[in-house]
Amino acid sequence: MATRSIKQQAREIVDELPEDADWDELMRRIYVRKSIQKGIDDSDAGRTSSVDEVREEFGLDDS
Repeated sequence: MATRSIKQQAREIVDELPEDADWDELMRRIYVRKSIQKGIDDSDAGRTSSVDEVREEFGLDDS
């Protein structure tokens, strides 16, 4: 599957906006998309933690 450019992805976000969308809605959607991509990139690069590791790090019990 070919990778879509940032420009293509931005156009898709804009095209999916309702006609009455404002700048805040556009910025929110861009931020959400960027956050999702960062998570995917981290996962692909092995930069993840298991639930058990997170629980241990924050001192949470299993209940």
